[in-house]
Amino acid sequence: MVEGPAGRMEVDINDPGDGRRGIALIAHPHPLMGGTKDNKVVTTLARALYALGHVTLRPNFRGVGGTEGTHDEGRGETADLIAVARHARERYGDLPLTCAGFSFGGFVQTRVARQVKPDQLILVAPAVSRFETGEVPAGTLVIHGELDDVVPLAAVLDWARPQNLPVVVVPGGEHFFHGRLHLLQQIVTQYCHG
Repeated sequence: MVEGPAGRMEVDINDPGDGRRGIALIAHPHPLMGGTKDNKVVTTLARALYALGHVTLRPNFRGVGGTEGTHDEGRGETADLIAVARHARERYGDLPLTCAGFSFGGFVQTRVARQVKPDQLILVAPAVSRFETGEVPAGTLVIHGELDDVVPLAAVLDWARPQNLPVVVVPGGEHFFHGRLHLLQQIVTQYCHG
């Protein structure tokens, strides 16, 4: 449990110990649509980053699991993730920080990135057609499924185009990357190794 602005937050932490190369803060999809820290895309991101030597932190957003508070449309959730990032830096030192998010979690991480300035930002199926996402830092990794029916690929391309931001498209992938999580893991591993 980590103390946040709205109370205690439930956070799963996996620590590689002496081999620590970074800190990865991973955000889950929309809590009012069943999103939790145990979502399979979120846990796939965590596995990929842990294998690269990152301490991975997967918090539950407000009102989910053991996390106190109520859903706040991304505002309070942003403050919560910033609190978790601060906690991680205090506990593990000034290691490189990766912020990663899936769907609504990606939207929240774009807001976090404006304040925390992570070394890497990874957005998977970012909910750009549902929330005012704004610009992201150059070098952000954006991964999207070709057949996403929740956030259409065209909407992500329209958002990315004026930023000159590449988008990695997973052929045949839909919003939850059924049958394609291994590709998602490979893409993240290659990006973080580079």
